[in-house]
Amino acid sequence: MHAFRTAVEKGDLTAVEDLLAEDVVFTSPVVFKPYAGKAITAAILRGVTRVFEDFRYVREFTGSDGRDHALVFEARVGERTVTGCDFLHVNEDGLIDDFMVMVRPLSGAQALAAAMGAQFDRIEEEAAG
Repeated sequence: MHAFRTAVEKGDLTAVEDLLAEDVVFTSPVVFKPYAGKAITAAILRGVTRVFEDFRYVREFTGSDGRDHALVFEARVGERTVTGCDFLHVNEDGLIDDFMVMVRPLSGAQALAAAMGAQFDRIEEEAAG
């Protein structure tokens, strides 16, 4: 099991942040432009923990070189149930340098976009400092 999954399942956001490379790129399921950097990525992930309810990983896949991981999850956003996948790539130091999330169905992605949009002022403040 990837250390990221373990940290998320324990609710250890400090450990989650420690697994992010300084130059990590986060690709959101609901925003076109990726976010670059550890501070904003960590803040987004903290925001996600405030939005998702009943979050759980249900499957994990690891590439043959051990550097690519796909973590399938289920959660609720308000009244909507979502299924999604965290796609992680780790660098030579074992830190996540690429983090892409995909979510379905569309109604769940729309609920997630609205809920995260409501969090974004707080997310930007946390990222700044």
